[in-house]
Amino acid sequence: MDVKERQKYLVEKLNEYAYNYYVLERPIVSDYDYDILYDELVKIEEETGVILPSSPTQRVGGEVLKGFKKVVHPVKLYSLNKCNDTLGIQKFVEDVNKISPNSRFTVEYKFDGLRIIVKYKNGQLVQASTRGNGSVGEDVTAQVKTIKSVPLSIDYKGELLVAGEGIITIPNLDKYNKTAEEKLKNARNAVAGAIRNLDPKVTSKRNLDVVFYDIISIEDGSLLKTQEEVFEFLKQNKFLTGKLFEVCSTVQEIEQVANKVDKVKAKLDILIDGLVIKLNSLSQREELGFTAKFPKWAIAYKFAPQELTSKLLSVEWNVGRTGKVTPIAHIEPIELAGATVSRATLNNYDDIQRKKVKVNSLVFVRRSNEVIPEILGVAQDTENSQIIEKPTTCPCCGRPLREVGPNIFCTNLSCKDKVINSISHFATRNCMNIEGLSDKIVKTLYENCNVKKFSDLYKLKQEDLINLEGFKDKKINNLLQSIQNSKNPNLNNFIDALGIDGIGEKTAKDLAKKYGSINKLKLATIEDLLTIQDVGEIMAQNIYDYFNNEDNLKELDTLYLLGVKVKEQESKTFDTTNPLYGKKVVLTGTLQNYKRNEATQIIESFGGEVVSSVSKNTDIVLAGSDTGSKLQKAESLGISVISEEDFEKLINK
Repeated sequence: MDVKERQKYLVEKLNEYAYNYYVLERPIVSDYDYDILYDELVKIEEETGVILPSSPTQRVGGEVLKGFKKVVHPVKLYSLNKCNDTLGIQKFVEDVNKISPNSRFTVEYKFDGLRIIVKYKNGQLVQASTRGNGSVGEDVTAQVKTIKSVPLSIDYKGELLVAGEGIITIPNLDKYNKTAEEKLKNARNAVAGAIRNLDPKVTSKRNLDVVFYDIISIEDGSLLKTQEEVFEFLKQNKFLTGKLFEVCSTVQEIEQVANKVDKVKAKLDILIDGLVIKLNSLSQREELGFTAKFPKWAIAYKFAPQELTSKLLSVEWNVGRTGKVTPIAHIEPIELAGATVSRATLNNYDDIQRKKVKVNSLVFVRRSNEVIPEILGVAQDTENSQIIEKPTTCPCCGRPLREVGPNIFCTNLSCKDKVINSISHFATRNCMNIEGLSDKIVKTLYENCNVKKFSDLYKLKQEDLINLEGFKDKKINNLLQSIQNSKNPNLNNFIDALGIDGIGEKTAKDLAKKYGSINKLKLATIEDLLTIQDVGEIMAQNIYDYFNNEDNLKELDTLYLLGVKVKEQESKTFDTTNPLYGKKVVLTGTLQNYKRNEATQIIESFGGEVVSSVSKNTDIVLAGSDTGSKLQKAESLGISVISEEDFEKLINK
C-alpha cells in the first residue's frame, strides 16, 4: 500500500471510528489505538502537504476568522407555528385532514439549540450556515467542521442541503463548566456562543453535536417520498439523528407520545422544549404549502417552560444536618414546568460569585419536573442590584463559621437547625425508618421534650408527649411504636442514618458489605477505607474522624444500651454462575411485580450492582412499562434489555 492509499485508508478508518463513537455511542476501538492512527495521518499530511477534504485533522479548527460571511439560502427557511395544549394539536390535525384526509404524522423531539444548514457536493461537506432571518444566514463552515458528529463526507454524491440543530448534551456542558474560567449559563447559550464564535477552536472545545432532522433540498427530488424515508436516508449517510421518531395516525396517538415524553424529558441528557409534528407525506406537504410565516404541514408542540427569568428578591442562609450553611434564593413567583416557583437553589458562595448573582437582578431559573429549581445565572442587572455578602456567623446560633473548600460550616454541635436536620435524616425511610416523625414533629420534640440527640428519641415516654399540641393517644402510640420498631436496623441503613458528611445510601452499602458490623467499621483505618471503590481521601477522612470522635462513640454506646441492635451483615458467598453475578444493572420504567427497592435487593443478593444511568459499562437494563431515554440509549449501545419475565427466569436459576 503506497502513501496515497494509506492516507485514504486512515481517513476512512478514523471517520468510521468517530461515527461509531459520536453518533452510535458504540466505541469499536480504544482511544489509544485511535490516537496511533490519527498521529500517523498527521505525519503523512505534514510530509506530503496533501490533506483530504474529509480528513479528521480538519476538525481541530484553524485561524480566528475576521468576520462572518453572509450565506443566501436557496429557499426560504420557515419557523414553525406553535401550540401548547392538546386542542392545538387537534386543530392542526383537523386542518391537515381537510385537505389531505387520513394523513399520517411523524413526531420528533424539538431541540433547544441553534438551527444549522449544511451543504454537501460530491459527498463532501462544502458549507455550513446558521438559519439567520430565514433568507440570509452566516457562514459557520469552519466552526461546524470541528463538530465530530457531523460527517465531513457521506455516501450520497448528489447535491444535498440538510437541516439540523446544534446542541450540547447536559453531561458535556457540566464537564466543560468544571474547568472553564467563564461558566456557561445554559445549554442553548453554550451552543450559540460556540458556533457564532469567530475562533473555531472555541467551538471544538465545547464538544457540540448537530442532530439532523430534515432535508431542505436534494438533487434527486424523486428519491424520497416521506419523512420516514428522510429519516432513514439521514441515518444511512451517517448523520446523527434524534432518538425519538414515531409515526401516528390520530390525535390520540400523538397525545400518547407527548405524554410519554413529558414524563421523561427531565431525565434526558439533552435539552428539548417540545415536539415537532409533521405531515409524513412530502407530496402532500407541497399541496398544503405555507402561510407567510409557517409551513401548514408542521407544528411545534411546546411543553410547559423549564427555564424562565425572575427577579431575585433575597437570599436566605440555612444550616443543614452536617452544619453546612447553604444559600436559598427567594424569587418573584413564576409558573415553571407545571408548578409555582418562589424558591431556588444556589449551591454555595462560590456558586453565587461564579454566576454573578445579585439581589434585585433578573436571573435565569430552571426546573426539571420534580427537581428543585436552580438559578443558572444573571439575565440582567438593575440599578438596584446589590452584591450578596458572605455570612461570617451562623444564621441560626450566631457562632463563627468555618470555610472548608467552597463550603461554609457551622461547627457548633448544639446548633438548633443542625440538630433538628440531623435527627430528621436519622428517621427517614432509607435510614431508621421511623414512621410519623416528620421535620415538624422533630422540631416540636426538640423545643418541648429536649430531644437533641438520636438517643433521646428512644427515651421518650407517653407522658412526655401527652400535653403537646396535636398529639392524641393514637398518634402518640403510633409514634412510640414506630420508634421501638426501628431498633433493629440493617447495618447499611444505620450507617446512612448517622449522617456522616458525604456518606449516602450507596457508600453506606459499600461500607456495610466490607466491614459487616459497626464495631469493625469503628476500627477502619484511612488506608483501608481508601481501598473501597468511590471512597476518596475526603470521604475516608470524614468516616475515620466520625468513629474517632469521643462524643460520637459515647452516643453509639448510649443507643446500644437503649436497645438499638444493628444487624450484622454476613459476608455472602455468591453463586458466580448466576447470570446476575458481577453485572451492572439499570432499572427503567414502571415495574409491575416489584418495587424498585425490592428489585435492587434481589439483584444485590445475587452479586449484581444496580446503577442509575446507562453507559457502555452497563451489562443489563431491566425495562418495565413507560420507559424513557435509558431504554433508547441501551438499544443504541447494544446493551442487553430484559423484561420482568426474563428477570424472573434469571433469579430462578
